[in-house]
Amino acid sequence: MAPLAYVCVRPQAGAAAGEFASFRSAMRRDDLAQLDLVRGPLPDDVFDRYAGFVVGGSPFNLTDPRSSKTDVQLRVEADLERIAERAAAAGTAALFTCYGIGIVTRMLGGEVTRAYPEDTGPSSVRLTDEAAQDPLFGMLADRFTALTAHKEGAGVTPPTATLLATNETCPVQAYRVGDRLYATQFHPEPTGPAFTERMAVYRDDGYFTAGDYDAIAARVLAASLSEPTRLLRSFAARFAG
Repeated sequence: MAPLAYVCVRPQAGAAAGEFASFRSAMRRDDLAQLDLVRGPLPDDVFDRYAGFVVGGSPFNLTDPRSSKTDVQLRVEADLERIAERAAAAGTAALFTCYGIGIVTRMLGGEVTRAYPEDTGPSSVRLTDEAAQDPLFGMLADRFTALTAHKEGAGVTPPTATLLATNETCPVQAYRVGDRLYATQFHPEPTGPAFTERMAVYRDDGYFTAGDYDAIAARVLAASLSEPTRLLRSFAARFAG
Protein backbone atom coordinates (compact mmCIF):
# COMPACT_ATOMS: atom_id res chain seq x y z
CA MET A 1 0.00 0.00 0.00
CA ALA A 2 1.38 3.42 -0.96
CA PRO A 3 1.33 5.99 1.84
CA LEU A 4 -0.72 8.89 0.44
CA ALA A 5 -2.15 10.12 -2.86
CA TYR A 6 -2.78 13.63 -4.14
CA VAL A 7 -6.16 13.83 -5.88
CA CYS A 8 -6.19 16.24 -8.81
CA VAL A 9 -9.44 17.90 -9.87
CA ARG A 10 -7.99 20.72 -12.01
CA PRO A 11 -8.54 20.61 -15.80
CA GLN A 12 -5.59 22.98 -16.42
CA ALA A 13 -2.48 20.77 -16.67
CA GLY A 14 -0.05 23.50 -15.64
CA ALA A 15 -1.98 24.42 -12.51
CA ALA A 16 -2.43 20.74 -11.66
CA ALA A 17 1.29 20.03 -11.97
CA GLY A 18 2.14 23.02 -9.80
CA GLU A 19 -0.37 22.01 -7.15
CA PHE A 20 0.99 18.45 -7.02
CA ALA A 21 4.52 19.80 -6.60
CA SER A 22 3.32 22.11 -3.82
CA PHE A 23 1.65 19.29 -1.87
CA ARG A 24 4.66 17.04 -2.25
CA SER A 25 7.03 19.79 -1.08
CA ALA A 26 4.83 20.99 1.80
CA MET A 27 4.28 17.45 3.08
CA ARG A 28 7.93 16.50 2.51
CA ARG A 29 6.76 13.31 0.82
CA ASP A 30 8.65 12.40 -2.32
CA ASP A 31 6.56 9.22 -2.39
CA LEU A 32 3.26 11.11 -2.72
CA ALA A 33 1.26 9.44 -5.51
CA GLN A 34 -1.08 11.23 -7.92
CA LEU A 35 -4.64 10.46 -9.00
CA ASP A 36 -6.09 12.65 -11.76
CA LEU A 37 -9.89 12.52 -11.57
CA VAL A 38 -10.35 14.96 -14.44
CA ARG A 39 -8.73 12.53 -16.84
CA GLY A 40 -9.96 9.26 -15.39
CA PRO A 41 -12.35 7.81 -12.80
CA LEU A 42 -11.45 6.78 -9.28
CA PRO A 43 -10.02 3.23 -9.47
CA ASP A 44 -12.16 0.53 -7.90
CA ASP A 45 -9.28 -0.64 -5.71
CA VAL A 46 -8.17 2.83 -4.67
CA PHE A 47 -8.79 2.29 -0.94
CA ASP A 48 -6.60 -0.81 -1.01
CA ARG A 49 -3.81 1.05 -2.79
CA TYR A 50 -3.48 4.17 -0.62
CA ALA A 51 -3.50 4.90 3.11
CA GLY A 52 -4.99 8.36 2.64
CA PHE A 53 -5.68 11.26 0.32
CA VAL A 54 -5.12 15.00 -0.03
CA VAL A 55 -7.58 16.66 -2.38
CA GLY A 56 -6.58 19.79 -4.29
CA GLY A 57 -8.66 22.74 -5.45
CA SER A 58 -10.50 23.29 -8.71
CA PRO A 59 -12.14 25.99 -10.85
CA PHE A 60 -15.31 23.87 -10.69
CA ASN A 61 -18.10 25.31 -8.54
CA LEU A 62 -20.36 23.00 -6.59
CA THR A 63 -23.17 25.59 -6.66
CA ASP A 64 -23.36 25.78 -10.45
CA PRO A 65 -26.69 24.44 -11.78
CA ARG A 66 -26.49 20.72 -12.48
CA SER A 67 -27.65 21.37 -16.06
CA SER A 68 -24.53 23.47 -16.70
CA LYS A 69 -22.04 20.90 -15.36
CA THR A 70 -20.07 18.71 -17.71
CA ASP A 71 -20.07 14.93 -17.42
CA VAL A 72 -16.49 15.19 -16.13
CA GLN A 73 -17.47 17.57 -13.32
CA LEU A 74 -20.38 15.37 -12.27
CA ARG A 75 -18.12 12.32 -12.20
CA VAL A 76 -15.49 14.23 -10.21
CA GLU A 77 -18.11 15.22 -7.63
CA ALA A 78 -19.31 11.62 -7.29
CA ASP A 79 -15.76 10.26 -6.96
CA LEU A 80 -14.83 12.84 -4.33
CA GLU A 81 -17.95 11.95 -2.37
CA ARG A 82 -16.79 8.32 -2.36
CA ILE A 83 -13.53 9.38 -0.72
CA ALA A 84 -15.32 11.65 1.75
CA GLU A 85 -17.84 8.98 2.73
CA ARG A 86 -15.07 6.43 3.26
CA ALA A 87 -13.05 8.83 5.43
CA ALA A 88 -16.12 9.85 7.45
CA ALA A 89 -16.64 6.16 8.19
CA ALA A 90 -12.97 5.87 9.27
CA GLY A 91 -12.17 3.61 6.30
CA THR A 92 -9.38 5.92 5.11
CA ALA A 93 -7.90 9.33 5.89
CA ALA A 94 -8.53 12.41 3.76
CA LEU A 95 -7.86 16.13 3.73
CA PHE A 96 -10.07 18.09 1.31
CA THR A 97 -9.09 21.66 0.39
CA CYS A 98 -10.90 24.67 -1.12
CA TYR A 99 -13.36 23.28 -3.71
CA GLY A 100 -13.23 19.97 -1.88
CA ILE A 101 -14.65 21.34 1.36
CA GLY A 102 -17.86 22.04 -0.53
CA ILE A 103 -18.08 18.40 -1.59
CA VAL A 104 -17.73 17.26 2.02
CA THR A 105 -20.19 19.87 3.31
CA ARG A 106 -22.87 18.82 0.82
CA MET A 107 -22.24 15.13 1.53
CA LEU A 108 -22.83 15.81 5.24
CA GLY A 109 -26.08 17.65 4.58
CA GLY A 110 -24.71 21.19 4.95
CA GLU A 111 -25.27 24.18 2.69
CA VAL A 112 -22.74 25.64 0.26
CA THR A 113 -23.64 29.05 -1.19
CA ARG A 114 -22.19 32.00 -3.10
CA ALA A 115 -22.61 34.16 0.01
CA TYR A 116 -19.12 33.56 1.40
CA PRO A 117 -16.50 34.20 -1.30
CA GLU A 118 -12.98 35.29 -0.42
CA ASP A 119 -10.66 37.44 -2.46
CA THR A 120 -7.54 35.96 -3.98
CA GLY A 121 -4.60 36.44 -1.64
CA PRO A 122 -3.67 36.25 2.04
CA SER A 123 -6.49 35.83 4.58
CA SER A 124 -6.37 35.83 8.36
CA VAL A 125 -7.59 32.61 9.99
CA ARG A 126 -8.18 31.92 13.69
CA LEU A 127 -8.58 28.61 15.43
CA THR A 128 -11.62 27.69 17.51
CA ASP A 129 -11.44 26.46 21.09
CA GLU A 130 -12.05 22.91 19.83
CA ALA A 131 -8.96 23.10 17.63
CA ALA A 132 -6.71 23.10 20.70
CA GLN A 133 -7.68 19.45 21.29
CA ASP A 134 -7.22 18.39 17.69
CA PRO A 135 -4.09 16.33 16.91
CA LEU A 136 -3.36 18.33 13.74
CA PHE A 137 -4.67 21.84 14.39
CA GLY A 138 -3.66 21.83 18.04
CA MET A 139 -0.03 22.34 17.04
CA LEU A 140 -0.74 25.50 15.02
CA ALA A 141 -0.68 29.13 16.12
CA ASP A 142 -4.05 30.47 17.29
CA ARG A 143 -4.05 32.94 14.39
CA PHE A 144 -2.24 32.60 11.10
CA THR A 145 -2.26 33.68 7.48
CA ALA A 146 -3.40 31.37 4.70
CA LEU A 147 -4.09 31.80 1.00
CA THR A 148 -7.64 31.83 -0.34
CA ALA A 149 -9.40 32.22 -3.67
CA HIS A 150 -12.95 30.93 -3.93
CA LYS A 151 -16.43 31.93 -5.10
CA GLU A 152 -18.50 29.81 -2.69
CA GLY A 153 -18.38 28.61 0.89
CA ALA A 154 -20.38 27.79 4.00
CA GLY A 155 -21.60 29.95 6.85
CA VAL A 156 -22.45 27.07 9.21
CA THR A 157 -20.54 23.88 9.99
CA PRO A 158 -22.34 20.85 8.54
CA PRO A 159 -23.89 18.20 10.80
CA THR A 160 -21.44 15.88 12.61
CA ALA A 161 -18.46 18.17 11.87
CA THR A 162 -16.33 19.97 14.46
CA LEU A 163 -15.36 23.52 13.47
CA LEU A 164 -11.61 24.04 13.81
CA ALA A 165 -10.91 27.36 12.07
CA THR A 166 -12.89 30.42 11.07
CA ASN A 167 -12.78 34.07 10.00
CA GLU A 168 -15.24 36.88 9.43
CA THR A 169 -15.49 36.61 5.64
CA CYS A 170 -16.05 32.86 5.37
CA PRO A 171 -16.97 31.41 8.78
CA VAL A 172 -16.24 27.77 7.94
CA GLN A 173 -12.50 27.68 7.28
CA ALA A 174 -11.75 24.17 8.51
CA TYR A 175 -13.44 21.26 10.24
CA ARG A 176 -12.99 17.61 11.19
CA VAL A 177 -15.39 14.69 10.90
CA GLY A 178 -14.62 11.77 13.19
CA ASP A 179 -10.86 11.46 13.48
CA ARG A 180 -9.83 10.80 9.86
CA LEU A 181 -11.64 13.35 7.66
CA TYR A 182 -10.48 16.97 7.49
CA ALA A 183 -11.50 19.84 5.23
CA THR A 184 -10.11 23.35 4.78
CA GLN A 185 -11.49 26.27 2.81
CA PHE A 186 -8.02 27.81 2.56
CA HIS A 187 -5.17 26.39 0.48
CA PRO A 188 -2.61 24.81 2.85
CA GLU A 189 -0.07 23.71 0.26
CA PRO A 190 1.35 26.60 -1.84
CA THR A 191 4.26 28.87 -1.19
CA GLY A 192 3.83 32.49 -2.23
CA PRO A 193 5.67 32.05 -5.55
CA ALA A 194 3.72 28.86 -6.37
CA PHE A 195 0.42 30.63 -5.67
CA THR A 196 1.29 33.55 -7.97
CA GLU A 197 2.02 31.05 -10.75
CA ARG A 198 -1.42 29.54 -10.20
CA MET A 199 -2.92 33.04 -10.22
CA ALA A 200 -1.43 33.59 -13.67
CA VAL A 201 -3.29 30.52 -14.97
CA TYR A 202 -6.64 31.75 -13.60
CA ARG A 203 -6.23 35.50 -14.05
CA ASP A 204 -9.17 35.67 -16.49
CA ASP A 205 -11.48 33.32 -14.59
CA GLY A 206 -13.18 35.85 -12.36
CA TYR A 207 -11.29 35.30 -9.11
CA PHE A 208 -9.78 38.79 -9.31
CA THR A 209 -9.52 41.67 -11.77
CA ALA A 210 -6.76 40.75 -14.20
CA GLY A 211 -5.24 44.21 -14.00
CA ASP A 212 -4.74 43.77 -10.24
CA TYR A 213 -2.46 40.77 -10.67
CA ASP A 214 0.78 42.56 -9.76
CA ALA A 215 -0.65 44.19 -6.62
CA ILE A 216 -2.21 40.92 -5.40
CA ALA A 217 0.94 38.96 -6.20
CA ALA A 218 3.00 41.40 -4.13
CA ARG A 219 0.74 40.80 -1.10
CA VAL A 220 0.99 37.04 -1.60
CA LEU A 221 4.78 37.11 -1.82
CA ALA A 222 5.01 39.21 1.35
CA ALA A 223 2.79 36.88 3.41
CA SER A 224 4.12 34.51 6.08
CA LEU A 225 2.67 31.08 5.32
CA SER A 226 4.33 28.76 7.83
CA GLU A 227 1.27 27.35 9.62
CA PRO A 228 -0.72 25.87 6.71
CA THR A 229 2.24 23.75 5.60
CA ARG A 230 2.72 22.54 9.18
CA LEU A 231 -0.85 21.26 9.00
CA LEU A 232 -0.02 19.20 5.92
CA ARG A 233 3.13 17.77 7.45
CA SER A 234 1.14 16.75 10.54
CA PHE A 235 -1.47 15.06 8.35
CA ALA A 236 1.23 13.14 6.50
CA ALA A 237 3.00 12.11 9.69
CA ARG A 238 -0.24 10.85 11.23
CA PHE A 239 -1.80 9.03 8.28
CA ALA A 240 0.96 7.99 5.87
CA GLY A 241 0.94 4.50 7.36
